[in-house]
Amino acid sequence: MKTTTKGFIPVMLTPFQNDGSIDFPALTKLTNFYLEAGASGLFANCLSSEMFELNDEERLAVIAHVLEVTQGSVPVVATGTFGGPIPQQAEFVRRVHDLGTDAVILISGLLADERDSDEVFNDRVAELLNLTDHIPLGFYECPVPYKRLISPEQLRSFVGTGRVIYHKDTCLDLKQVKEKLSVTDKAHFGLYDAYMVHAVDSLKAGSAGLSCIQGNFSPELIVWLCENYNSSDEEVQKVQQFLIDNMDVMHNVYPIVSKYFLQKRGLTISTFTRRNVGVLTPEIYKEVERLYANYSQLKGELDLKAVY
Repeated sequence: MKTTTKGFIPVMLTPFQNDGSIDFPALTKLTNFYLEAGASGLFANCLSSEMFELNDEERLAVIAHVLEVTQGSVPVVATGTFGGPIPQQAEFVRRVHDLGTDAVILISGLLADERDSDEVFNDRVAELLNLTDHIPLGFYECPVPYKRLISPEQLRSFVGTGRVIYHKDTCLDLKQVKEKLSVTDKAHFGLYDAYMVHAVDSLKAGSAGLSCIQGNFSPELIVWLCENYNSSDEEVQKVQQFLIDNMDVMHNVYPIVSKYFLQKRGLTISTFTRRNVGVLTPEIYKEVERLYANYSQLKGELDLKAVY
């Protein structure tokens, strides 16, 4: 996952029909939308995908479909741990890997309980590594069921095995991100930051790219930031400030709000979600209208060519 250029890896949505079934034709369009926006990889079956609301066969079907659409054009990573004994989790990791994923992602909060020590967590990781042969792995500090952060020292040890090639960081702490980067400077490894408040500084510090929910509104903006972060141009600061200023509306009743935004952009996707995140109130609708207007203005100023 380490590249010489910075890249954006979207945390993919799962489109549903209005009856709650997976909308695979819409998933095809959505996957191509990310690719045409310039995504350098895809994170399928993640929290934004409503992975906890899918059963095992649906998870595998979604991942397989994304792989079929991409046809190897970009790396695809996907979650493979959903709780239970480590041997059980290792079995599903193998099933996800066998589909053809480039790395299988481990949810840090599902490898040990919240009250468990780092030593317990480390032992569970070692056990899972031992049970999954040479499968490339990654970590995601997912906020569900609880956010378990991985320390720089732990990450150094895991990356040092040669098995861990990806890390989606959600610590929200630039100092800690820099510490993680300083001890994991390996050719095979990439850290992708989820926090847009310090996105530019994280990219300058050495992160491999970004992996954020804002990319489910305007992926081409995140790609642009990854390509232009090192410029002193005022436009870089303008893009980051746009993402910061609109963070609240983008997180409100997510992922419903992002699906509605994509509808406004012209993508055929229902706002149906299996997660209980609330509803689009009249006030939220107004906020999304303002967001869309501001996005359209910024896109024009940057002369971005968007698919939708």
